[in-house]
Amino acid sequence: MSPTSHHRRARAGSRSALLAVLTALVLLGATGLSGCGVTRGSDDPSNRRLQMMIPNSPGGGYDLTGRAAAKAMEDNDLTGRFEVSNVLGASGTVAMQRLANSEGADDLMMTMGLGVVGAVYTNDSDARVSDMTPIARLIEEQEGLLVPADSPFRTVGDLVEAWKADPGSITIGGGSSNGGPDHLFPHQLAQTVGIDPRQVNYVPYDGGGPLTTALLGEKITVGTSGLGEFEGQIADGSLRVLAVSGEERVPTVDAPTLTEEGIDFVFTNWRGVLAPPGISEEQRDYLVGLLSDMHDTPEWQAALERNGWTDNFATGEEFATFLQEQDRRVADTLEELGL
Repeated sequence: MSPTSHHRRARAGSRSALLAVLTALVLLGATGLSGCGVTRGSDDPSNRRLQMMIPNSPGGGYDLTGRAAAKAMEDNDLTGRFEVSNVLGASGTVAMQRLANSEGADDLMMTMGLGVVGAVYTNDSDARVSDMTPIARLIEEQEGLLVPADSPFRTVGDLVEAWKADPGSITIGGGSSNGGPDHLFPHQLAQTVGIDPRQVNYVPYDGGGPLTTALLGEKITVGTSGLGEFEGQIADGSLRVLAVSGEERVPTVDAPTLTEEGIDFVFTNWRGVLAPPGISEEQRDYLVGLLSDMHDTPEWQAALERNGWTDNFATGEEFATFLQEQDRRVADTLEELGL
């Protein structure tokens, strides 16, 4: 045999041996990874990675709701890790515009509620709620009237008496812009007790965190917001709740309802989840199912109780119709106020 032939056979044998080794490694790797669960198929829900966008600052109502939902899904392996991000600006409309710009994105959701519906109008945004994909309404929440610990107002009756005497002297802060729940609540309350709602001196803050700072710093007379955002301050006594706005008392807060105090007025806020426009029907159904499973977890039920939220879960056409009704409600109220 010539040296050339011998070298050719040697090279061919080497290539065959290398190919065999590589094949064995691939098979071994696939088997090993599958066995230890490092690589999972796309049908495995715990392998999904999703984003939850929060349209206001940390510590606000949307933030508490979105993070509680994401944690409940993660803890129960309903999906993989959530990337939760706070997108601040224009009372939620910056986040809404980003959601609109993410048309067709199948890994994104955003918490929202009555405040975002109103902000879309007051900021003249093109990113309308009705253009997004409705996924689920999650909760209903009462508003509270909060004052600093050393406020001279001991009851809501004290507040109303001073308010009627000089409406402009009472500065009311809220964690939402015009058209949001913290704005609508004091204006409708004023109208109920005989004060011209156009005389309400309302100061908006971007979420519960900044509102807490304003209350504790006594930059405002009274705050209106959901009580879950002030759990710590209420517990340590630095903030007091004069009254709550629902039909019944909040179990975790020692405060009467407005009705108990002789004011015939009930008001509730709500929060839910949207997805971008243009996602597939299959992806919409997946997200609806995901939140439906989340709703039944012990972690979510504990979050409802801990934050004083009322379970008000709805999906599909029920939630879509509700959004349309809320849109009209906000538009009519803002028109009445001349805003």
